[in-house]
Amino acid sequence: QVQLVESGGGLVQAGGSLRLSCAASGRTFSSYTMGWFRQAPGKEREFVAGISWSGGSTYYQDSVKGRFTISRDNAKNTVYLQMNSLKPEDTAVYYCAASYSYYDSITTMGNEYDYWGQGTQVTVSS
Repeated sequence: QVQLVESGGGLVQAGGSLRLSCAASGRTFSSYTMGWFRQAPGKEREFVAGISWSGGSTYYQDSVKGRFTISRDNAKNTVYLQMNSLKPEDTAVYYCAASYSYYDSITTMGNEYDYWGQGTQVTVSS
């Protein structure tokens, strides 16, 4: 069982930055691929970024490449999402998720993630 708790959301002006954190419980955090997803009002949940359990591989949605950076600290059971050059269209509830993975790989499919956090609101004003 893994419990995930996100933090770091808030209100920021366009062009600003935020850093989201996701703290995980459990002793096997390093066995999980971690992902960040988001859901804007009236839209479906979408994959934002993912990182393999070793941290050696990362993957991003095209719209956030070059602006967002995902990282993890397995010693602290925490995954981060550094968001720079934020745009109003980045406004959404952001969720972190954990996917148990035998291989050091990344999945972008939400239904392949086993555990989800409660979400944190990110609002970018224009």
